[in-house]
Amino acid sequence: MLPSHNTARSALTCRYRCGDACSHEAPNRSLNTYFGDIVHQVSRRGALKSGAVLALAAAAGTAVATPAVASGKPTTSAAHRGPDRGAGRLPRGLRFEAVPPNTADAVTVPVGYAQQVVIRWGDPVLRGAPRFDARRQSVAAQSRQFGYNCDYMALLDLPAHCRGDQLLVVNHEYTNEEIMFFGYDSANPTREQVEIAWAAHGLTVLSVRTDRRSGRLWPINGDALNRRVTATTPFELTGPAAGSDLLKTSADPTGRTVLGTLNNCGGGVTPWSTALSGEENFNQCFANAASVTDPTARQRLARYGLPTGASQRKWERFDDRFDLAKEPNEANRHGWIVEIDPYDPDSVPRKRTALGRFKHEAAEPRLTSDGRVALYMGDDERFDYLYKFVSTHRFKKGKSRAAREHNLRLLDEGTLCFAKFTGDSPLAEIDGTGILPEDGDFAGSGTWIPLVTGNTSLVAGMAADEVYVFTRLAADRWAPPRWTAPKTSSPIPTRAASTSHSPTTRTEEPPARPAPTRPTRATATSTATSSNSTNAAQTRPQHPSTGASCSSAATPRTPPPTSLASIKARSARSPAPTTSPSTSTATSGSPPTVPPSAPTTASSPSRSRDPTGATSSSS
Repeated sequence: MLPSHNTARSALTCRYRCGDACSHEAPNRSLNTYFGDIVHQVSRRGALKSGAVLALAAAAGTAVATPAVASGKPTTSAAHRGPDRGAGRLPRGLRFEAVPPNTADAVTVPVGYAQQVVIRWGDPVLRGAPRFDARRQSVAAQSRQFGYNCDYMALLDLPAHCRGDQLLVVNHEYTNEEIMFFGYDSANPTREQVEIAWAAHGLTVLSVRTDRRSGRLWPINGDALNRRVTATTPFELTGPAAGSDLLKTSADPTGRTVLGTLNNCGGGVTPWSTALSGEENFNQCFANAASVTDPTARQRLARYGLPTGASQRKWERFDDRFDLAKEPNEANRHGWIVEIDPYDPDSVPRKRTALGRFKHEAAEPRLTSDGRVALYMGDDERFDYLYKFVSTHRFKKGKSRAAREHNLRLLDEGTLCFAKFTGDSPLAEIDGTGILPEDGDFAGSGTWIPLVTGNTSLVAGMAADEVYVFTRLAADRWAPPRWTAPKTSSPIPTRAASTSHSPTTRTEEPPARPAPTRPTRATATSTATSSNSTNAAQTRPQHPSTGASCSSAATPRTPPPTSLASIKARSARSPAPTTSPSTSTATSGSPPTVPPSAPTTASSPSRSRDPTGATSSSS
């Protein structure tokens, strides 16, 4: 948890992925306690012993003691064998020998696994998409082709009558324009280059066919369920903050429709078989925060790290929505968890305001013991916080239309909390020797403090919509510990007793590198064992009863229009080109889905008091 970023990351990646976030002052300038100071009060040995590892689990599963060999070839020494397979405590997907550090210029996978390219940037997805041509890129082509820079992947099952065996859902986090385009001038990009980049963002839903013997996956170009969601696809804002004045713009005076999703990072799959994706480094896309004159608005923009001057990609030159001087509320419409129904290609994707707004790394939902939905979320910014959402209503089982419509509303009403941690061991007994205190453990604990539930704010001086839109500022007031950079938060099953969530209403007030010479194609890859093709990218819920057609003869679809005034309009259909299957891959070993409970306490890395074993990592 403590290391923020891999120091080996290239400068070009830092520039385009997060806008060189580490080179700027952290947006959280509060004096709240730093979590690193708390964790230093507990021993790593004690943390691992207790099972509430908070991101140390990943480190425990890989060996780092032996340096990379000079030849660049991986070794198979005992030091790199990884988790103890005989312990029987690890999920099936984690029972492999860890890859040792090496300098090989190749993708290295564990013994018994293989990797292959499934689909590459620019490969056709929708019918009518041309083959990729680096010198003849266009907005129309890219909006039908596979996007750029993948981060999250999920595989979901399909019914037997569909052409494919599974649906692959992939996000496209950011674009590297200097690599994508010949002769790119970062100071003076063209409109076409900018709009191609917009079309390369977002998500892709792709029907894939599985080779039952090898586990390889082949994309099915032009399948009726295939879909591209981009930076100009209309999204619906849902939940308690939808329609707030804080979300209204000149193009959308209702505050309920947003164009596009940006910088999508990790995600999750819901129990009702939809895909979630977190909008992360969206702040870098906007410009001119210094031109906003209202002091309150300027404070809010600063807390979210919005650039004071021109943006890196200069998008504000081509669309006013990226210019905060003209549209100060537009940035408030990004930074959400988005939900997409991969089984309904004509459905409008949604931004769920009840889950709060910050730099979402991911959102992994689980069911509580009483059937509610719990999500643990990290704000991927230096010195920010950890959050949890628990739905008000319970998940409905079954495949009826009524059950699905009910479940599709679960993320719109609930309680949003943040984690506040403390170190419990007496400081006098923590001397650095590793000797346990008298109570037998280096202990840390914490609580989940509700910020808002439904339309009721639990933060003095802030209305409910303000808490949802400016969640960081709401959490600041309660003085939770600041983290180095909370990343993916996922529940890990533990043996703790199961409890259900019952939010506590609080009445007290809180204290006030050079670019290459030719375009390089990004790829989406996965891994597979030679003996098992079980999905490892994500859990595989059963296909819901949606009534969606899986016929290969379906009318070819085009991406939705980019104008808010013509959301329901559809462009002319294009004939399907002749294409060949891309090389594919299969995946292996997903951990079992165990529905834990949603607790009212959080745990620092020592004694677990959270039945779900909420964890976070910061690779």
